[in-house]
Amino acid sequence: MPDDLDSAQAKLVYLYLATTGGSTIEDLSRTLALKKITVLSLLNTLSSGGYVAQRDETYVVTG
Repeated sequence: MPDDLDSAQAKLVYLYLATTGGSTIEDLSRTLALKKITVLSLLNTLSSGGYVAQRDETYVVTG
């Protein structure tokens, strides 16, 4: 878990991706009970920080 993640939702998305090996926006939204717009915002933040990357329609943890 990156130390500089402050948002509980960002941590949740990061942990979910780390444990599942990757997921789509739809799966994240449904499984974590978050709106798609929220998931997109969180993934954008995580992606900008270099924590996740998009591979086709799936987001995965980097490194």
